[in-house]
Amino acid sequence: MQTIQELQAQLANGSTTAEKLAKASLEKIESTKNLNAYISVLNDRALERAKESDKRRAEGKSLGALDGIPVAVKDNMCLTGTRTTAASKILDNFVAPYTATALEKLEAAGAIIVGKTNMDEFAMGSSNETSYYGPVKNPLDESRVPGGSSGGSAVAVASGTVPCALGSDTGGSIRQPAACTGVVGLKPTYGRVSRYGLLAYASSLDQIGPFGATVRDCATLLGAICGIDPHDNTTSTRPTEDFTAKLGTGVKGKVIGVPKEYFGEGLDAECKAAIENMLKKMEAEGATIKEVSLPHISYAVSSYYIIATAEASSNLSRYDGVRYGYRSPEARKLFDLYAKSRSEGFGKEVQRRILLGSYVLSAGFYDAYYVQAQKVRRLITDDFTEAFKTCDVIASPTMPGLPLKCGMNESDPMAVYLSDIYTVSLNLAGLPGVSVPCGMAGGLPVGLQWIGKPFQEADLLAVAEATERLNK
Repeated sequence: MQTIQELQAQLANGSTTAEKLAKASLEKIESTKNLNAYISVLNDRALERAKESDKRRAEGKSLGALDGIPVAVKDNMCLTGTRTTAASKILDNFVAPYTATALEKLEAAGAIIVGKTNMDEFAMGSSNETSYYGPVKNPLDESRVPGGSSGGSAVAVASGTVPCALGSDTGGSIRQPAACTGVVGLKPTYGRVSRYGLLAYASSLDQIGPFGATVRDCATLLGAICGIDPHDNTTSTRPTEDFTAKLGTGVKGKVIGVPKEYFGEGLDAECKAAIENMLKKMEAEGATIKEVSLPHISYAVSSYYIIATAEASSNLSRYDGVRYGYRSPEARKLFDLYAKSRSEGFGKEVQRRILLGSYVLSAGFYDAYYVQAQKVRRLITDDFTEAFKTCDVIASPTMPGLPLKCGMNESDPMAVYLSDIYTVSLNLAGLPGVSVPCGMAGGLPVGLQWIGKPFQEADLLAVAEATERLNK
């Protein structure tokens, strides 16, 4: 698996070209079709952009670190003239009329988008088994899921089709598949990256972020896509940073918070041992390990699923069979048009979440569920604020165990929901988090999640890079 830096060095010394890299990427996608990581492959578009990159380089006008680098993007981000399906039947033939800001910035930096990756339908799932286009396979063990909902992007990197990719994270959908496939996945602070052009699941929780073979690759990609956007009034006004600036500074003098609530019952013993072993290595490097408490964290999953489904029921009401997307051929009346188009176009998991969201927003239950969940969200945010008064970063497992066996989404959906137990709290609080491999358990990689202070991605990535180095 080659990194962005390695590929850029080859481009700079003339040992390869952007066109050759694009062709190699497209060939690798074809040879790994069994993994089902891609929904759309953009052959002609990618090769055309690659030739433009080579022309710029020949004229001495290279656009920087991403110019000529193949990248994959999750298929819930709009790209002009290409299908954008969110892995749903209801958008099977939808062609985007505009480009998401994050993708616009990516292409402005010279990156070559080679394909749109598979995902859980409308990003609703933790196993990548709810896609209308079939499940994505984990290249490390095809009997296990690759995680979701950005499983296709994680597998695209893990299988070597691209050095980096973009996903979206609503409750762990970047970090969890990164852990399942042994790559690095970063969820930035809410508002760091524009959501314009991202098909919404839960607007107050969604955030676009990168996957990479290395922490440095994620830092490079984040630097290209972040920044204020007039199309999205939730984006931060903070200036774009060089997120690679602090890489290599190590962890000496850092105080690492370890929440006692995260290392008790429910965490697999082998995974716990791998994480604790890494923390000991960090301590040997000069870090201080300090126990912290997040007293309301046990309510995170329940409050997350109330808030997320409530927002989803509102966001997905636009898919009604009238303006765009799938329209039932059986509909004869207006009500039938809505009911049949939505029941035929949405999968079971999406329908389940829309129904739950509509229920918690209904007149009789709004105060009892939705309002209470928002209050819990504030308490969880306050817990993190209090913990960060005594530490620089917080360490936690990314997942409670190894990747789940395929098929559990149908046989045991609660186990799938609980696989996000360590990740959803960051979305509720809007914090940045990164999953990095930190060891092995049962022959599979274990993900260590680092949680940072708001907009402190550079410091967070420095700690993640130290983890990466100590894991070699």
